[in-house]
Amino acid sequence: MGDIISALGNVFNLVNFIGLVFGTVVGIVIGALPGLSVNMGIALLFPLTFAFQGIGGILMLLGIYCGAIYGGSISAILLNTPGTPASAATTLDGYPMAVKHGEPGRALGLSTFGSTFGGVFSTICLVIFSPQLAKVAVQFSKPEYFALAVFGISIITSVSSKSVLKGLIGGLIGLFIATIGIDAMSGMLRFTFGTTYLMGGISFIPILIGLFAFSQVLASVEDSYKKKYIKHNVKIKRVFPTFKDLKRVAVTLLRSSFIGTFIGCIPGTGGDIASFISYDQAKRWSKYKDNFGNGEPEGIVAPESGNNAVSGGAMIPMLTLGIPGDGATAIMLGAFLVQGLQPGPLLFTQHAPEVYTVFIGLLVANIVMGFFGFSLIRVFVKVINIPNEILLPIIFSLTFVGAYSYNNSIIDVFIMVAAGFLGYFMNKMDFSMSSIVIGIILGSLAEANFRGALIMSDGDLSIFFSRPICAVFLIVAIASLLSPLYAPLVKKIFKKEKSTVGA
Repeated sequence: MGDIISALGNVFNLVNFIGLVFGTVVGIVIGALPGLSVNMGIALLFPLTFAFQGIGGILMLLGIYCGAIYGGSISAILLNTPGTPASAATTLDGYPMAVKHGEPGRALGLSTFGSTFGGVFSTICLVIFSPQLAKVAVQFSKPEYFALAVFGISIITSVSSKSVLKGLIGGLIGLFIATIGIDAMSGMLRFTFGTTYLMGGISFIPILIGLFAFSQVLASVEDSYKKKYIKHNVKIKRVFPTFKDLKRVAVTLLRSSFIGTFIGCIPGTGGDIASFISYDQAKRWSKYKDNFGNGEPEGIVAPESGNNAVSGGAMIPMLTLGIPGDGATAIMLGAFLVQGLQPGPLLFTQHAPEVYTVFIGLLVANIVMGFFGFSLIRVFVKVINIPNEILLPIIFSLTFVGAYSYNNSIIDVFIMVAAGFLGYFMNKMDFSMSSIVIGIILGSLAEANFRGALIMSDGDLSIFFSRPICAVFLIVAIASLLSPLYAPLVKKIFKKEKSTVGA
């Protein structure tokens, strides 16, 4: 009980609560602007976390996480352009309701309600299931942690955008970066090239800002030359959904929130997958399936409750096992490590107040998101009219300030710019930025626990396969890495059997 009271004090501390509210509002704005992303928002404001004492900075990032996922629905409904990939399915019915039927307020209201419900539902699931999983994981030793880290690295095959090979290359780049600096066990210098700066390794923050924020600015500058600025005038009337609409979408809300939470728990998935699966299931079970695509209320709440439920679901493997569920939680994992908190089973026993703070903070962030969504939706709608000539220079400046403020080092700025240009060209070639981040974060964890396990076994490699949990994680990791080789064959066999049954 004392831990919960302490957590409530952390969340509702004036400075921390203001940070959470600020993060939520900024997240909604970032999500509403087409071309910006959840990952970019978290990476861009990551350096601000150092202005908070304790876990306050992480609460701000949670607010950005929740707000940005919801914010993507605003431009998806009004412009038929999803602000984030997770809101792509919302355009299918949101835009027709807003434009064809002339009910933008109704569409935004349904979206806001669905987003809030999905976020709160997934947070409740996080509170219920993550401590139970942590009780099992607390028995892990170095071999299990190594296998767990390898499993986490193996999800790069899932987060890869189009080419799994390019995802693997990105992961290897991250693993290489993780080896730079002084070897913690032998004290040897590795890949420092004679510079004192690299002796401590390359700072994670400048790379993060460069890959996700600076590279996005470069891409947005390029796109601004192709697109003409168009001002959109939208009149919003009623926002809160009617009782009739809520009754119509009630079952869909529950189903989609469960789907989103479950998908979020699976490392390598994301809000875009959850939203489309939720939309598909809503259409399959709806009485009004013929109306989907023409402004159906269920077609709006299904993807929005599904993609927002991913936030709580993705936090379950991140907090209990230290495995990020998606790109955003990979960045969040970095935030925990910077604050001296190692996500994993021991987090629940050694830092219980901080865990409860995250639980309560995520719940409050979703409630704040819903409050601002209903009360300030007319203000957020105006965000889509901010021209790039104003927006991009501000973001551009923040990337430099953020990179410099971490260590007050101009070298960090150079690292950030280099990572930004690297990220820009890698995005052009469909490389995955998330795979690089996962490689950097989990690479050192895998190496340290691998060597620790070998010390435990006097160099006997069989220790990794003689321990059941360790063996299961390694087998699943190998299967995940090799899935691109056998997945097409499995699909081919499945289609063949399906066609035979149909005949």
